Amino acid sequence: MRVLVTGGAGFIGSAVCRQLAGEAGYELLNFDKLTYAASLESLAPVRSLPNYRFVRGDVADAAALAAAFEAFEPQSVLHLAAETHVDRSIDGARPFIETNVLGVFTLLETASAYLHARPGLAPEFRLVHLSTDEVFGSLGATGRFDEGSPYRPSSPYSASKAAGDHLVRAWAQTYGLPAIVVNCSNNYGPYQFPEKLIPLTILNGLEGLELPVYGQGSNVRDWLHVEDHARALQAVLERGRVGETYALGGDSERSNLEVVEAVCALLDAAAPADQPRRRLIRLVEDRPAHDQRYAVDAAKAMRELGWRPQIPFEAGLERTVHWYRGRQDWWRPLRQRYAGERLGRARTGAAP
Repeated sequence: MRVLVTGGAGFIGSAVCRQLAGEAGYELLNFDKLTYAASLESLAPVRSLPNYRFVRGDVADAAALAAAFEAFEPQSVLHLAAETHVDRSIDGARPFIETNVLGVFTLLETASAYLHARPGLAPEFRLVHLSTDEVFGSLGATGRFDEGSPYRPSSPYSASKAAGDHLVRAWAQTYGLPAIVVNCSNNYGPYQFPEKLIPLTILNGLEGLELPVYGQGSNVRDWLHVEDHARALQAVLERGRVGETYALGGDSERSNLEVVEAVCALLDAAAPADQPRRRLIRLVEDRPAHDQRYAVDAAKAMRELGWRPQIPFEAGLERTVHWYRGRQDWWRPLRQRYAGERLGRARTGAAP
């Protein structure tokens, strides 16, 4: 199978490229803009493979995207390119609209034109659009999101992803584009840019810096290891039904404070410091519209795709801490791009 992956130099995208080009042996084209959060070093395990190639390009650039389609002639597309950090969307929403909305529109138009010129390809073609559980807003103390959950996005990020989901479904309904939407829970694992909770906590803990936790640390997330997620997306490509939505989660709910404390315990065991790292935890001002709880019911994906998470959270977190401890060569250059400063404070006043 020839698969075009957008955003394949990002955290989830690079895991997908390593899975599909490496383990699965697909012919793969990675089309990525290389924003601040991307790293070509994340693709070192596959970049020399004959079935992998890379093109630098922006999904919102119609000409560049069309050229990639024409040259590579994909049989399927995995659309992972996105701006993803909620805090950055609060500070400035424009890049999120440009990539997560206009980029999706451009991709849909390009894929539709590509298939129109190749009607024989349509029955086997799949466009898999990766979204987030954040489009559903916040849960109370009970219940889980599933494929029928209503959309209630709270942040500019989740609103932009919700818009992209709606565009994909509209192109499927109106133009017959063979598309599938995936809504996944929080991912963690190796090669994640250190603005996110787990890698930021690991790196700050290694360096003896404060460990910021928003509010009281009571916000709950459902954690899915990125390698489990990559296997799930392969299953969607191979066995997913056109027009369907699949919710993916790790069945691993933890509060943010629990996660940070678990990282501290793992760091203390592996690399003891002068004091327990829990003493570095600082409760800081919460971000605006911070959703209280996410949890995902992945029963449909398990039933229809034959997929289920293989990596328990405790084991996955230990592996992740071990990976970051041993890969300073990967993360130190990225700390030059983002050193851990506070993001996501509410703006006041008029538009930027």
